[in-house]
Amino acid sequence: MEKLHQNPTSALWSGRTSDQPEYWHQIVQPVNGLELHSGSEKKIGILGYAGDEGVRRNRGRVGTAKGPDAIRKMLGSTAYHLPDHLSVLDYGNVITVGENMEGSHELITQITYDLLQTNHIPVLLGGGHDLAYAHGKGVERYVREKNEKLGIINLDAHFDLRHLIDGKGHSGSPFYQLAMENPDNFNYLALGIQRASNPKSLFQTAENLNALWMVMEEFRMNNWPEIQEKILWLIESMDKIYLSIDLDGFSSAYAPGVSAPSPIGFDPLVSFKVFELIATSNKLISMDVVELNPQFDNDNATARLAARCVEYVLRKVFQ
Repeated sequence: MEKLHQNPTSALWSGRTSDQPEYWHQIVQPVNGLELHSGSEKKIGILGYAGDEGVRRNRGRVGTAKGPDAIRKMLGSTAYHLPDHLSVLDYGNVITVGENMEGSHELITQITYDLLQTNHIPVLLGGGHDLAYAHGKGVERYVREKNEKLGIINLDAHFDLRHLIDGKGHSGSPFYQLAMENPDNFNYLALGIQRASNPKSLFQTAENLNALWMVMEEFRMNNWPEIQEKILWLIESMDKIYLSIDLDGFSSAYAPGVSAPSPIGFDPLVSFKVFELIATSNKLISMDVVELNPQFDNDNATARLAARCVEYVLRKVFQ
């Protein structure tokens, strides 16, 4: 059987030394062999997706397989402001062997479900955005078993509602796949959609699926009341929220190291305000950050932004 899981690498978690635990690298506990920590206390479970087959299928710039470890390096040196008693566990990476993206997806779905069953908040690091199909499938299974409703909020330049290619998923199809498998419980809000990157047919698909969206021109701080209203409407009508952050939604001024860069995108100010709104709702159940391509990054700017997204969301969840 193909080995699709890699144990975490302790050396990735490094940074400034101090007598007291003050930085993430001093807090994170690497766990070998997918031995998930149990217990009733809330925990954070980090899982990387070191795969870019979905990006290749979608004709993007491959290289996202190295994204999870690059995020870990930047997160390790970040100051730690979460509760002292909180367990932060690194469960390593799921990899794609050859073109077997579907095999890695099955494992991610199972691990996500198991993390939720053992009181973790899953934090998945990509990797291509095809991760959202595997991740969302695990979250949906867990929420459905509790007879609850799941809302998906995606910060992205793209809808990622494209049809399959030769019957196979890819980095542009994760939310379409989730919609096809959960037609009666697909509650999706996409923020930052760029018309230049999404043809009319995708807007029609989004409308047919009763998805909500906000285009990039509207996703600006000066339009915050409308943004807030749209997000709160979804949050208040759902039991749980799954947050997906595609780094290519940010302007390339902030995120040059992505599979599909754009000179015009949203900025961290508005996105972090969105993160706070979601994180403080007490409904966030899981999150991922995807599409980091370190090969094209500039001075680790995109990896650092990804790490700050993770740190900020979790800090607000536990504040």
